[in-house]
Amino acid sequence: MADELTPETPDEAEEPIKQRKNGLYPGVSDELAESMKSGWADTELTGLTPIPQATETAARRAALSARFPGERLVIPAGKLKTRSNDTEYAFRASTEYAYLTGDQTQDGVLVLEPSGEGHEATIYLLPRSDRENGEFWLDGQGELWVGRRHSLTEAEQLLGIPAKDVRELAAALAEATGPVRAVRGHDAGIEAALTDKVTAERDEELRVFLSEARLVKDAFEVAELEKACAATARGFEDVVKVLDKAEATSERYIEGTFFLRARVEGNDVGYGTIAAAGPHACTLHWVRNDGAVRSGDLLLLDAGVETTELYTADVTRTLPINGRYTEIQRKIYDAVYEAQEAGIAAVKPGAAYRDFHDAAQRVLAEKLVEWGLVEGPVERVLELGLQRRWTLHGTGHMLGMDVHDCAAARTEAYVDTTLEPGMCLTVEPGLYFQADDLTVPEEYRGIGVRIEDDILVTEDGNRNLSDQLPRRSDEVEAWMAALKG
Repeated sequence: MADELTPETPDEAEEPIKQRKNGLYPGVSDELAESMKSGWADTELTGLTPIPQATETAARRAALSARFPGERLVIPAGKLKTRSNDTEYAFRASTEYAYLTGDQTQDGVLVLEPSGEGHEATIYLLPRSDRENGEFWLDGQGELWVGRRHSLTEAEQLLGIPAKDVRELAAALAEATGPVRAVRGHDAGIEAALTDKVTAERDEELRVFLSEARLVKDAFEVAELEKACAATARGFEDVVKVLDKAEATSERYIEGTFFLRARVEGNDVGYGTIAAAGPHACTLHWVRNDGAVRSGDLLLLDAGVETTELYTADVTRTLPINGRYTEIQRKIYDAVYEAQEAGIAAVKPGAAYRDFHDAAQRVLAEKLVEWGLVEGPVERVLELGLQRRWTLHGTGHMLGMDVHDCAAARTEAYVDTTLEPGMCLTVEPGLYFQADDLTVPEEYRGIGVRIEDDILVTEDGNRNLSDQLPRRSDEVEAWMAALKG
């Protein structure tokens, strides 16, 4: 990584740009500074067409405007976060900001100003780097270091929103009057400017509304989820083809293989990949991925590609590393498959959201009673939740721009609601027999199985967006054999 001259940010562009401590150049001569101001071609882009979701983002802003008439609404994208010293994590715009604008620019802020019976939207962004004061080549976030950004005029053409310089926003907000709501947790500078104008309760109402607005996906969002699932299926295929290399190394080979597909076909992984081999499959969020991959064990792979527009898949398959399930592995796997089938069948418009969970849990409870692992009858097991020792988690969640989408929604609008066409959720039952669980026979211990798919509620039932990947145990074995040649 090259050693730029300064760690300063564009917010400090009015001040002299400082040199990096321990940089190899002691300073900048007047002659060099003057040279760097000129001799650059005009790269302004013209005739740009709006982003594909411009119509949808406008409709989303209109719905937001209608919900909070007469109030100023402030939705930041967020700032870079330091990973260590002067290196940062890859930037990911806040879900609320990206949902309303289609933009993914760090430091951006969407402001809806009350106007008449509605609002006027303005997007505040960093303009092109200043060449006159040397920001573009001396500043750590200057364009020479991190790449060209759109001019404000270009951004207006692409996003369909008037654009202004974000460096002027904090001062303007500090002087603003009237009711204000803001999405918190992404931009400390914006929050500081609004500190005497907002309340936690009012801001939470804004966050809740934007979470619930995403419960029903529009056509653009459904297409993105389809794209995410298709890329994810190809990522699973990639993994199966290299399981021999994973055996020679570790679970990290699996994680890295899937990540390559996510970066080639999308923005990133939508969440930390769970590449859990052997007993690690019993740890629900195993993301260390540093364990051994052994023939004869199962691999629980829970992974999803996030598209360039920030919609993620969330898919799990539990695969026999050597391509064939043992008798006990198949017994447990087939039970989970049967539970998932019952759960998916319960996903339909007009059904209670909880129905798919209840249907899957009933099947698993029946199996546990049948196997003698818990005392029946099944109704008693379900009433007391005794199956949860081995099923552990809920059977699914909403899916979209966040892997656990719409998380701030009210309970009555989420888990206590009725399913509608356009909702997308996961169905992911599992059985997990911990390696140290003395209440089950030894042959069960260390086996964890989860099967997860992304299910879209349709007008007449549902559609499995991730059905490119087989689920039935015999079909999984045939698929793996074909991929391995």
